[in-house]
Amino acid sequence: MEDGDWVMVRPPTERDLWNPSLVDTESSKPLKLTFSGPAKHWTDAIPIGNGRLGAMVWGGVKEETLQLNEDTLWTGNPGNYTNPNAPEALTQVRKLVDNGQYVEATAAAVKLSGAPSDVYQLLGDIKLEFDESHLKYAEETYHRELDLDTATVRVKYSVAGVEFLREHFVSKPDQVIVAKISTSKSGSLSFTVSLDSKMHHNSHVHGKNQIIMEGSCPGKRIPPKANANDNPKGIQFSSVLDLQISDSKGVIQVLEDNKLRVEGSDWAVLLLVASSSFDGPFTKPSDSKKDPTSESLNKLESIKNLSYSQLYAHHLDDYQNLFHRVSLQLSKSSKSILGNNLLKTEKVVSLVTNSDFKESEDEKISTSERVKNFQTDEDPSLVELLFQYGRYLLISCSRPGTQVANLQGIWNKDIEPAWDGAPHLNINLQMNYWPSLPCNLSECQEPLFDYISSLSVNGSKTAKVNYEASGWVVHQVSDIWAKTSPDRGEAVWALWPMGGAWLCTHLWEHYTYKMDKDFLKNKAYPLLEGCATFLLDWLIEGPGGYLETNPSTSPEHMFIAPDGKPASVSYSSTMDISIIKEVFNAIVSAAEVLGKTEDDLIKKVLAAQPRLLPTKIARDGSIMEWGIQSLLRKLQTYVKLLIILSIREERTVQDGQLHGKLHYGLVFTTVSMHIGWLSIYLTW
Repeated sequence: MEDGDWVMVRPPTERDLWNPSLVDTESSKPLKLTFSGPAKHWTDAIPIGNGRLGAMVWGGVKEETLQLNEDTLWTGNPGNYTNPNAPEALTQVRKLVDNGQYVEATAAAVKLSGAPSDVYQLLGDIKLEFDESHLKYAEETYHRELDLDTATVRVKYSVAGVEFLREHFVSKPDQVIVAKISTSKSGSLSFTVSLDSKMHHNSHVHGKNQIIMEGSCPGKRIPPKANANDNPKGIQFSSVLDLQISDSKGVIQVLEDNKLRVEGSDWAVLLLVASSSFDGPFTKPSDSKKDPTSESLNKLESIKNLSYSQLYAHHLDDYQNLFHRVSLQLSKSSKSILGNNLLKTEKVVSLVTNSDFKESEDEKISTSERVKNFQTDEDPSLVELLFQYGRYLLISCSRPGTQVANLQGIWNKDIEPAWDGAPHLNINLQMNYWPSLPCNLSECQEPLFDYISSLSVNGSKTAKVNYEASGWVVHQVSDIWAKTSPDRGEAVWALWPMGGAWLCTHLWEHYTYKMDKDFLKNKAYPLLEGCATFLLDWLIEGPGGYLETNPSTSPEHMFIAPDGKPASVSYSSTMDISIIKEVFNAIVSAAEVLGKTEDDLIKKVLAAQPRLLPTKIARDGSIMEWGIQSLLRKLQTYVKLLIILSIREERTVQDGQLHGKLHYGLVFTTVSMHIGWLSIYLTW
């Protein structure tokens, strides 16, 4: 307070409140990924994003490419995710499993497979072309970095003594990709910019300083190398590039009606916005009322009066509110701390005094070199960097209101990306969101919960038609249309109805972290109810009164059947049973919180829990995914056969005692052998 007036002071940030103690400050380095040259491969480019819009920055000098993505660009239309022939096939597969014919069951299970998912697509590219002098840039001056603290990419190099600087970020509050290009010499910035795409598209200059690119996604998944002659209308998209330059110097020219040329400017700012006609997983693109071009132009209009500094400030406030929640500093050596109970003040002061020099020296070593050096020098700051990079990626590809993070987050350069770029529910989608709670990014998990809600709608139809079950089910792979049916192809990956159940474990975990009773009541519990209902219907009684899953697979894993041949279909894999146990525990706990313990569903779950197979542990302490049940089941089959043949022996004794005794003897010998094998197996 000065002269009786109050002075407004900004409240401390999460980072300001964090006060580390007993840390090895010597090992701390800036949270930056650094590169000494332009990217040669897509995986060397730097990802930036705001959850919906993404870009990959290559950092080329003479020619630069920013590869663009928008998270709703997918092939296809809402689909029918049911198979009326599945119940008959299911009966056949279950019978084969019951008879211990796992190889045959694996082959027959293909009849339960469905169609492939649709495919994540790309938006396009911002192309920057500089003059020939950039071919002779001073390579030793080149520096490309991703600053995790600010979610900003910078590319810096010099040409004939003039320093060029490019800065890139994606703003969540203003929904825009921003790039600024500046130089150290006034009037020395000249380049050409255009928009391009591998998608079906057209582009044209709009006004004096904008480029509009409009295009569409295929209305159905197109087999590789095939033509789309009968393609229905797919998702439409539009992107608009706005170009601003310094007022005092420079001009913008229109080239070929689809390019803009900057000449003699001090700086330039590029703003890229994009929209699509996607209107939810249950609306056909042909029925969408959204106009992507109008939406994009309106977005640009809403931010036209914001300066670069204002856009950057909005971006930082939003991003750092999430990123600064967690700090991690690791000691160079635990021994050094244990050997010194108190850090010497002189050492700390010395380190702080020389921090500027250390930082500049650290940035000269590229991240790739640090990775190589880690084999001989286990630099803890590289582990810190990797940890924070994971948090950065989640913040950049999943935010409230966006689509769920797919197999590649939001970044993709291909029309036919690996594994379709689709969410895979047999571990990949779950892995995307594992860091959200322990890394204090709970908001970033909201798209997952919205996605589960959509899956439950389609999944109830799949459960009813395919399996004649209540509740809802999801299999191994999905897409933007909330596909819930099995994937195409072999059972080893396609037949796995536990995808939705595994996702549901995130619902309860979110509650245990946030203790949000409204979330539990209105969002989590209804989804858990539907999931648990399906699981109860899916479980069938097996040997010894245990409840089992049949058919069952362990995703993308095979086992050797008793006949020595590879198979993937059996029953009650440990993965199945473990997930079911976790879902059952979750809904019982949720019911206790919400006062629903007397509900019929909870009573059924409680009755089922003790009848689930216990986890099997091998002699070496490892969990057994496929246990001894195959031998027990075969033993049971032979016992049944023994009883049948014993009856036959009694019936045939009048025709000849020898005939009946031979049947009995053969069966008895076979059963004895299996009991012996079982004893050996148990001992081993």
